[in-house]
Amino acid sequence: MRLIAGLIPAALLAALPMALLAPAPALAQTATTAAPRLAPASVTDKENLLFLDLSTGGRVVIWLRPDVAPKMVERIKTLTRRGFYNGLAFHRVIDGFMAQGGDPKGDGTGGSDLPNVEAEFNYLPHVRGAVAAARADDKNSANSQFFIVFQPRLALDKKYTVFGRVIEGMQYVDAVERGEPPANPSRIVHMYVAADNPPAFVAAPPAPPAPSLGAPVTLPGTGRPAGAAAPKLAPGTAPAATRAPTRKAPAPRR
Repeated sequence: MRLIAGLIPAALLAALPMALLAPAPALAQTATTAAPRLAPASVTDKENLLFLDLSTGGRVVIWLRPDVAPKMVERIKTLTRRGFYNGLAFHRVIDGFMAQGGDPKGDGTGGSDLPNVEAEFNYLPHVRGAVAAARADDKNSANSQFFIVFQPRLALDKKYTVFGRVIEGMQYVDAVERGEPPANPSRIVHMYVAADNPPAFVAAPPAPPAPSLGAPVTLPGTGRPAGAAAPKLAPGTAPAATRAPTRKAPAPRR
């Protein structure tokens, strides 16, 4: 309420609380405005592109989002430039959900020697290809581990820090070995920041064939080449070399 001093008796005016006589604050001074969103990095900005060369046969390109998760993006790039991720396995891979890696211990309990990163929950959704920081129950416990989403899991939105998105090579993520842990885990062969001019992807050479044992030889008294499988016998039947000879029935007389 605004009071006009000239229309109020002086005695009454003196008795009014000073709060009522003060001019009303401007609306612009009291309104709380949301901070404007920062513009995302360009998808051609090499400083914010990650290359993951996977043992599944190809290079994955991740577009980083420092506009919404600057601390986590900086952590990932710092560790990448140290070579921290090279050779690490995807230790927890759930079909239809996500592939998790970045743990030097390989059991989900490890991290880097750097302090944990504070939560940067944001508006980016956990859709296919989203890359988010893994954490423990403490929301501020993210460190080096991350996961890549196979299929949308929107229930995780604003509970984990999404800091990037796969823009190329998702088929190589799809090919990661499943398991908790996988029997034969897929690995990050190399991880690079694109601005560091990494080499072109080179597929790992195929596993060498088993060494040859040479030409087969015949074992004395068997008539079979070495390594040849013996014929299967009916259950309960002893091998021919240990069975007693059996007598044939006499031929019928004519």
